[in-house]
Amino acid sequence: MKVNEIFLSIQGESFSSGFPTIFVRFTGCNLRCSYCDTTYSYNEGIEMSPEEILEEIKKLHYNRVCLTGGEPLLQKDIKKLLKILDGFTVTIETNGSIKLNSLGLSNRKHSFVMDIKTPSSGCSEEMVLENLELLEEQDEIKFVIGDRTDYEWSKNIISRYYKKGTITFSPVYNKINCSEMVKWILDDRLNVRFQLQLHKFIWGPDATGV
Repeated sequence: MKVNEIFLSIQGESFSSGFPTIFVRFTGCNLRCSYCDTTYSYNEGIEMSPEEILEEIKKLHYNRVCLTGGEPLLQKDIKKLLKILDGFTVTIETNGSIKLNSLGLSNRKHSFVMDIKTPSSGCSEEMVLENLELLEEQDEIKFVIGDRTDYEWSKNIISRYYKKGTITFSPVYNKINCSEMVKWILDDRLNVRFQLQLHKFIWGPDATGV
């Protein structure tokens, strides 16, 4: 497995926002989103075995683990890593373009945060929308919103494909007026979670390893 970085921080987004979390950021992504804030993970990293990753995680003394990237589902030993992380609370952040059933989903203990790419990302056509049928109540569906077109597109996807899980709308950092976006949500009476990226307000938008 190719790992870009392993670090302890607080979770800046999703259900566990604000909680201490160990991040395992993998190298490599099959998408090139216009607003990507982790381009350094496209190629940079070192090869590690699942067992070596587990040993690094143990050194950080927390139980909450986030597998992110890049795109963690591209890693060929991801199922083995999940198996040896039994006993940890594991979340996988995935970009919505890879079929989830490749992992084998029966009796899974991990949760997904699936980032459905909106039109302004440039990658909305790459989404495997059938994945939404495989999500459960513990999972999260995230739409990163850059403009009104993204917002309306996301509403349409929800109405057509949504089954289970918490829906999150997150504004592209410094691109969209947050109060205006909240007004759209309330005016449309959407039952979605509005989310800011907490880590960017604490350390700034360009900090890594946090």
